[in-house]
Amino acid sequence: MRDRHRLAVISALGIVQILAWGSSFYLLSVLGQPIAAETGWPLAWIIGGLSAGLLVAGLVSPRVGSFIGRNGGRAILALSAVLLACGHVVLALAPNLPVFLIGWLVIGVGMGCGLYDPAFATLGRLYGAEARPAITTLTLWGGFASTVCWPLSAFLVEQVGWRGTCLTYATLHIVVTLPLVLAMIPKVPASATNEGAGNQSDVRLPPRERRAFLLMAGVLILGGTVMTLVSVHLITLLQARGVALAAAVSYGALIGPAQVGARIVEMATKGRHHPLWTLTAAMALVALGLGVLAAGLPAVGLALVLYGAGNGIYSIARGTVPLALFGPARYPLLVGQLARPGLVAQALAPSLGALTLTYGGAEAAYVMLVILAVANVGLAGALWSAR
Repeated sequence: MRDRHRLAVISALGIVQILAWGSSFYLLSVLGQPIAAETGWPLAWIIGGLSAGLLVAGLVSPRVGSFIGRNGGRAILALSAVLLACGHVVLALAPNLPVFLIGWLVIGVGMGCGLYDPAFATLGRLYGAEARPAITTLTLWGGFASTVCWPLSAFLVEQVGWRGTCLTYATLHIVVTLPLVLAMIPKVPASATNEGAGNQSDVRLPPRERRAFLLMAGVLILGGTVMTLVSVHLITLLQARGVALAAAVSYGALIGPAQVGARIVEMATKGRHHPLWTLTAAMALVALGLGVLAAGLPAVGLALVLYGAGNGIYSIARGTVPLALFGPARYPLLVGQLARPGLVAQALAPSLGALTLTYGGAEAAYVMLVILAVANVGLAGALWSAR
């Protein structure tokens, strides 16, 4: 009965993650061009809405983690659904670009309250040291966000336009996401489970743990930068190597299945190894895949499968490594603090990539990606001595 209840909680949270990611981080991949075509607003400013949202998400993340540490994640996840819905209504009704960007600020707060980090913190608060399998399973659900929402967004744009698509997502958050959270995510009773550091608004770490915290923050900064750079600029980078647009899109589609496949392999191990092994393997696979791409070898598909596999288990490691390093009591608060630098890096990465492509070309962008990925392998290795 206990396992069935836990599976129901994770499944509900998984559906919440699919809709949260699909209607925020992945939204403008499909809606960006239709919005620009209808409104005449500059595409760079439209995409900038997502960057603004990620910045806001990073700003609120520490407070979100602190709240979950004290009270559990049910109320925060419910607030996320409401904020995402309100933000989409603002987008749908926006008469001009400034109002559109305000809508993204609202969505950004919703992202800070409802994407992976708050979900991981919620599971950590519910299940303590036993949360690792739940976090791994949740990332398997989250891996289907683009698979589900990209086709859904494309269909909706054709049927009801981009404004109708935003209103549809707002409705889904109110009639699907919010009821799932309220019905399936249990309240966390006040107990001694998170007594002390987990209930404070700040945690003072001893030097050794502080070093581990800073190294993990560095991993999240570089990992978020690389992931976002590849997500935003992959097609451009492949075309610069002579890959036709249709082929580039097909190659890019390999990343999603590779992510899910790697997560299934990680689940099959049932947590027999330390999460740092997962993190190290993730960073090595990402670096290897990007290295093959940068070298110009005729193995684009293999390179993107390697990258996708690494990125897939990286999502697991970013949730499970802090749990192993710092324990369940402080986990929600520290996850919230760690989320900020990674989200800020993701917000700045598209502009960094655009500047590199403009002034250095595709080769400079490839070199930058490889340097960042290799540096992250080094940070993951350094975490072994700091654990």
